[in-house]
Amino acid sequence: MQKLSPFIPPPFIPLRVVQVIEDVEKEKPIRFTAQQLRTATDNFSVVLGSGGYGTVYKGISRNNNIPVAVKVLKGASDKTIEEQFIAEVSTMGRTHHYNLVRLYGFCFESSLIALVYEFMVNGSLDNHLFKSNKGVTIGFEKLHEIAVGTANGISYLHEQCPQRIVHYDIKPANILLDSNFSAKVADFGLAKLCNRDNSHITMTRNRGTPGYAAPELWMPFPVTHKCDVYSFGMLLFEIIGRRRNVDVTVSDSQEWFPIWAWNKYERNKLNEFMIDCGIEEKHEEVITRMLMVALCCVQYKPENRPMMSIVVKMLEGDLEVPEPLNPFSHLFSAVTEPDDSLARIARNGGGSEWSSSEALTTSTGVTGTSLMARYEITVATD
Repeated sequence: MQKLSPFIPPPFIPLRVVQVIEDVEKEKPIRFTAQQLRTATDNFSVVLGSGGYGTVYKGISRNNNIPVAVKVLKGASDKTIEEQFIAEVSTMGRTHHYNLVRLYGFCFESSLIALVYEFMVNGSLDNHLFKSNKGVTIGFEKLHEIAVGTANGISYLHEQCPQRIVHYDIKPANILLDSNFSAKVADFGLAKLCNRDNSHITMTRNRGTPGYAAPELWMPFPVTHKCDVYSFGMLLFEIIGRRRNVDVTVSDSQEWFPIWAWNKYERNKLNEFMIDCGIEEKHEEVITRMLMVALCCVQYKPENRPMMSIVVKMLEGDLEVPEPLNPFSHLFSAVTEPDDSLARIARNGGGSEWSSSEALTTSTGVTGTSLMARYEITVATD
């Protein structure tokens, strides 16, 4: 695959796409032709995965004979595909970090709109956590490294990029693993650039995946980069438990893992928690820290969640983790019938059960400890 230069936009490409392409070409991603990608993927014969926004195929770069992942975009309309392309290229074309998947290049032609990424030989994290045929079992030490690496990648997006990047869809399926099982944050189709001076983000449509999306994404509340912190907390629960947070095949008390984990933590029954999760006693200190961090990250109010750089330091043991409060107390006000399931409410991301008036009256901010102030965490109480 040879680099094409200069880029002369065909007449059908919208102006805003042209502008993004011109900007990103300065950052060195390569523009490929549709024919080059058909050749590289053997006419798109090997499928690596698929989702709502496209199908990913395995390919081989003809320049250096290295494997690549080619994501062919699809959507309900040309506008949807266009927005997906702009989101991924405008963000990933400007980022360079060990814990972010690398964008090699792109194609924007009438016959093919695609993105070319580095190939991750060990696939996505969800395949190792949830699937029955898990293949190589990831040890707990490596899972901790994956959690720290993911947090590092998100911290870079939030705090080190020239413009803050909010991912909006942090979940195990979007964490890819290289040959060393190092974490790479991927899939920036919902990502958004925002100025650091703007504390709130204007939302034009729902973003995120139910079960991982922060409550404010489903309600008429201001949205900040702290929505990614919430999603990371939910991902961290799944790393700890090696299971999906919602599992209707287990007992009622464990159906929603985060609230079951909170109950074990609150009642000082971490030994039982570790036994049920199959975690060895030697990992007690690390698992306690990870669990406390997860509980801090999923606090209901965004301002109660720590910044991702603080999350990294807490996970690594460089900073003390503040005592978390119950992050799920607001869910009980959403139970309208005796047989309502908290797992169902959580799975739906709140949905219609969460009214803005209920949410606004569930907690009131009060002054916290100096430790919590240093971590940018405030206390909320009923």
